[in-house]
Amino acid sequence: MADPAPVLVASDLDRTLIYSAAALGLRGPDNRAPRLLCVEIHEGKPLSYVTETAAGLLPELAAQALFVPTTTRTRKQYRRIQLPVPTPEFAICTNGGHLLVNGVSDPDWHRQVTDRLADECAPLAEIRAHLARSADRSWLLKDRVAEDLFAYLVVDRALLPGSWLKDLAHWAGERGWTVSLQGRKVYVVPAPLTKSAAVREVARRTGARLTLAAGDSLLDADLLLGADRGWRPGHGELADEGWTAPQVTALEETGVAAGEEILRRFIAASTPAAPGGRPAVSGSS
Repeated sequence: MADPAPVLVASDLDRTLIYSAAALGLRGPDNRAPRLLCVEIHEGKPLSYVTETAAGLLPELAAQALFVPTTTRTRKQYRRIQLPVPTPEFAICTNGGHLLVNGVSDPDWHRQVTDRLADECAPLAEIRAHLARSADRSWLLKDRVAEDLFAYLVVDRALLPGSWLKDLAHWAGERGWTVSLQGRKVYVVPAPLTKSAAVREVARRTGARLTLAAGDSLLDADLLLGADRGWRPGHGELADEGWTAPQVTALEETGVAAGEEILRRFIAASTPAAPGGRPAVSGSS
């Protein structure tokens, strides 16, 4: 790697950098809406988007920093995404369960993760059995497992009882698992399965001198806390909870506009200092 001490940019994807049609959050008249670029096709249909401005910022970011997509998606789901940048050297999938190196999962990292989960958490089978018993078919749409690492449910959000979610979080917490509600999905994830642990491993391997991060959900809190600087959009679980931290900036922008602003912040924070010690200007800050 040309820069022996790169800036590492670890960013969540869904509802942070990329957005489904339902999550775009477009406001104002249609004729003033930003032009969009589709970055994900699923079963022959467009699924996720960035603004054309964001699509132009991504190559700029990838050229000056080590861009590490960091997602709760499975490897299969992640590989559907086609961002306008070369294949990242590192990517993090299944909330830290898989560390991709040039697109291939690192077997040693995955083994370390699964060994730790076996030692510290109740087994996935116990979690799934509880979900099967407690979930109501009136609001449960799908029941899924992500690469034998964690479980998630697709639900009718309008019918999902808040009391059920609270009870689930308490029950899971006693067994070493966490619960996160993101859009229509309820994630039940082992507490030690974190994005931040995988990011620390990438930083160790690359000797990164600075780590920047962004995310919108409770599953991103550890990622933001582990970074030198972080940003969260004005929407999502973290915004709903009013969550912040000293090194984390809460943005006002919501929807796809937040993704664009996050890229601007990444670029400004990772731009090498200009003569005189001040950061060079790159886009808006």
